[in-house]
Amino acid sequence: MGAPAYARFLDDSRTSWKNTRILLLNFWIFILLITSSTNGFDGNGLQSLNQWETAFDYPSGSKLGLLGAIQNIGMLAAYPFSPYMTDGLGRRFSVFFGAAVMVGATILQASSQSVEMFIGARFMIGFGLTFAVNAAPLLVTELAYPSQRAVLTSTFNSLWMLGSIIAAWTTYGTFHVQSSWAWRIPSALQGLPSVIQLFFIWFVPESPRWLVSKGRDAQALRILAYYHANGNEKDPLVEFEFEEIKQTIKVNREASANVSWSSLFKTVGNRKRLRIITALAFFSQWSGNGLLAYYLAKVFDAIGVTSSSTQLLINGILTVWSLMCGLTGSALCDKVGRRPLFLIAIFGMLGTWILQTACFAVDSIHHDIKVGYAVIALIFLYSAFYTIAFSPLIVSYTVEILPFALRAKGFTYFNFVISLSLIVNRYINPIALAALGWKYYLVYVVWIAFEAVFLWFYIVETRYRTLEETAA
Repeated sequence: MGAPAYARFLDDSRTSWKNTRILLLNFWIFILLITSSTNGFDGNGLQSLNQWETAFDYPSGSKLGLLGAIQNIGMLAAYPFSPYMTDGLGRRFSVFFGAAVMVGATILQASSQSVEMFIGARFMIGFGLTFAVNAAPLLVTELAYPSQRAVLTSTFNSLWMLGSIIAAWTTYGTFHVQSSWAWRIPSALQGLPSVIQLFFIWFVPESPRWLVSKGRDAQALRILAYYHANGNEKDPLVEFEFEEIKQTIKVNREASANVSWSSLFKTVGNRKRLRIITALAFFSQWSGNGLLAYYLAKVFDAIGVTSSSTQLLINGILTVWSLMCGLTGSALCDKVGRRPLFLIAIFGMLGTWILQTACFAVDSIHHDIKVGYAVIALIFLYSAFYTIAFSPLIVSYTVEILPFALRAKGFTYFNFVISLSLIVNRYINPIALAALGWKYYLVYVVWIAFEAVFLWFYIVETRYRTLEETAA
């Protein structure tokens, strides 16, 4: 695939670290990117804290599954409303509303006096997260400088690991605190990204595409010119972007009376998009990664690594490793391409999961701790393959292939499927792992093999295209 249509208008000096307006734009984008970090706190660190286990009467089975799934149930409850706020009141307002709800919810979570209070707080976190996480990546991809858009949008989901890192190392640090503050401090820190967003969100520019859709063309042009061309409204790149946006919005507006949820199914092109989006949403959660992201402590117990301090240390190192691999994938998405990254990832995941299954089986039968250590090494290798593609690309690829008129609804549908898959996955995983042990891994061997076949036949390349070109 050749160079993008806008390439002839690019000026490399504008993306230099000396260009204060690009630096400022990318700072505002960073404020949006950390939305994903709030979701990253929803990991497995608390399960390794005896203080948390004691406070909530050693949850297991269905109770543990509910504690794990309740945040995603809260997200499901917000999906009927979030796209209308994102499209009606703007991307920034949705991020602000979601952040405000999450700040209140994390205060409630950190001060919980009962398991019911903790569950209610996590429901509220999920409810607020839906509004923020549905709007933020749209604003990122619609604001970014064209040559940086793919990398920045791909970084959004990779920063899930940033929240996971803070949570993992905080729990490792509070492990020796002999009070409920051992789990209250990590719980409170989940609200940190939202607090930062509440301070800065109204300084972040609104989406030029959203502004044009509301008839505020002059404001949209000023934002594009200020950040993409140092204020020059006659710059060729700005004129190209602005005209392309206006033409696309015009076409969408003419058809807007017929745009509804059913539009996702009406045309062959949209049905193909929906097939890919649905698959990526399920694959991103049903590839065995749910066991490692949310029930790693239970996996460690099963292979004989039972020390809480050892579990927390490995978990902390794994989160840093995953972030590094995810950011690497973000940086490579334009250089290597989306399709090659997905295929490298899925076949690597399949191979390492098969090896994990074999080692887990041998360890379960012979109780050989050395084989258990091999499982840990394979977890790191599996994580590298998963995070180099699925972490950075599932969000950026989804928003790329959706036309503007359907972008908010389509992305909401994508997140709805993720939440639905997470609820089932997180509820079933601890029960199935306890009942089947290593044999449960065989289910994922078959499923990941199916994913590899699907991605081989249906994932198409989208690099070097504008949003308007990709969504055409």
